[in-house]
Order: sequence, then structure tokens, then C-alpha cells
Amino acid sequence: MTAASQARPAVTEWLLLFLLGLLWGGSFFFARIAVAEVPPFTLVFFRLFLAALALHIYLRGRMALYPLLAQHWRSFALMGLINNALPHTLIFFGQTQIGAGLAAILNATTPIFTVLIAHRFTDDEKLTTAKIVGCLLGLAGTAVLIGPGVFTSTSAPLWALLLPLCAALSYGFAGTYAKRFRGLPAPVTATGQLTASSTMMLPVMLIADRPWTLAFPSPTAAAAILALALLSTALGYLLYFRIIAVSGATYASLVTLLVPPSAILLGAIFLGERLGFGELTGMALIGLGLLVLNGMLTIRR
Repeated sequence: MTAASQARPAVTEWLLLFLLGLLWGGSFFFARIAVAEVPPFTLVFFRLFLAALALHIYLRGRMALYPLLAQHWRSFALMGLINNALPHTLIFFGQTQIGAGLAAILNATTPIFTVLIAHRFTDDEKLTTAKIVGCLLGLAGTAVLIGPGVFTSTSAPLWALLLPLCAALSYGFAGTYAKRFRGLPAPVTATGQLTASSTMMLPVMLIADRPWTLAFPSPTAAAAILALALLSTALGYLLYFRIIAVSGATYASLVTLLVPPSAILLGAIFLGERLGFGELTGMALIGLGLLVLNGMLTIRR
């Protein structure tokens, strides 16, 4: 095997990682466009339903999809609740008041909550010095972001800032709970949780939003919904599980560092969003904490 052939997989993995960061950063951008015309519950349902439909078409019953769905439906239902339905709803409601970039930065605290939850509920992922330092840096960054919202009436409402953090907490529980799906094919897990979450969001949407009374979304909002479902969700999950299969979960978790810059860039170019010094400082602290958590920066006693 030549040196060039050995280097090629690494380049491919980095390209996939950057593409995933762009897709997941784009989810905040697409949601910010769509939520201006579509209520959050309806937007969550169509994101999950269209993504689940796309993955069902992609799999076409392969990988023993339907027997596994029937066998593990309770686990898929809980995973769909804490990894899809609940956090997506919280983020979309928050984005009715805050921009795509800020929502992405707040959601970037997910690995911090994950390591704290894993320490409490697992035996093989306990806190280390590096994890403690990383969590403290991340929490400091979050405090910088949230602090002005408590004392300044001109900033975004505090509840809108807290909702993405609650979503990150839900994602943290989902990351720990996802260990029980290790023996299942990754596309089946993605399809199962999306099918379950879209099913549970259907009655919520019908009761809360009464979608038959809503105006049909504009072509721009409709395109944002399709992009949110097919690109950021269905394709995003396939890329994510592909990266995990090739390079491992730790490498895949680095995508968290790429999501906020992608969301900020898209929001600045297309939506005219701007972040102040405090938001950028908070993002830097969270990013530094994530680098420590992922072992890219070594902490010595």
C-alpha cells in the first residue's frame, strides 16, 4: 500500500466531518427561516417525519429493519423522545427569539452534559482531570452567554437562552442511553428513533397547532423544511454513523466544534445576524472546553 493510499482515508474522513458540521450547523439556519412561518410543533413533526420517510426509502426493509423496529420499539420510543422530539422542540421555540449562531453555541454544551451524566449513570466513563477542566471551561462559556440576558432587558429573553441548554441536557441523556443500541445497525437505530419521534409528535402537532388552519408556507420556508429534514437530519445521521463506523465516536464528536461556526457563518451571510464580543468569548470558552474534553489539549496536574 502506498503512502498516498494510506493518506486518502484520513482526507475523506475530514471531508465527511466538515460536511456533517455544515449540515448540522445548517439545521439552525434552516430552522430560523422556517420557524418564522411554521409553528415549532409543526416544524418538528415535518422535520422528523420527512427524515424518517427518507430513511425508510433508503433502507427498503434491509438490515432486518421491520423485525428490529417491532422488537425494540420501546427503546426507540424513549430514544426518539430525548434525542429528537424534545430537544428539537426546545431549540425551535428558542429560535423564535434568538439567532441561528447563538442557538448553535448554546447547544454546543451537549458534550459537557454528556460527560457529567455518563459519570453519574455509567461505570466506564468516569470524570478525569481533563474532563473536569473541560466542563468548567464550557460552563464558564455558558455563563458568559447567559449572564447578559439576566440583567439586560434589551437582550434575548432568558427563557429563549435556556431552552437550547435544556435541549443539550436532553441530548446528554440520549448519548448515554444510546449505548444500548451498540448491537444494532446504525441506520436501523436512526430510522427507529425518527419513526418513533415523528409518531409521537403527530398528535401534539394536531392538537397544539391545528395545522389545517395555518397558511401554506412560502417557497422559501418550504425549501428550508425540506433541507432541514432531508439534509440536516436524514443525510446528517447517515454521515454521522458512517464516521463512527470508520473513525470512532471520539473522532465523530469533534463535529461539535464545527457546528457553531457553520451556523454563525450561514446566519451572517444570509440572515444578517451578528454576534457581539460576549457571544464570541463564550463560544471560545466552550470550544476550548470541548478541545480539552476530546483530548486535543493535554491538561497536566
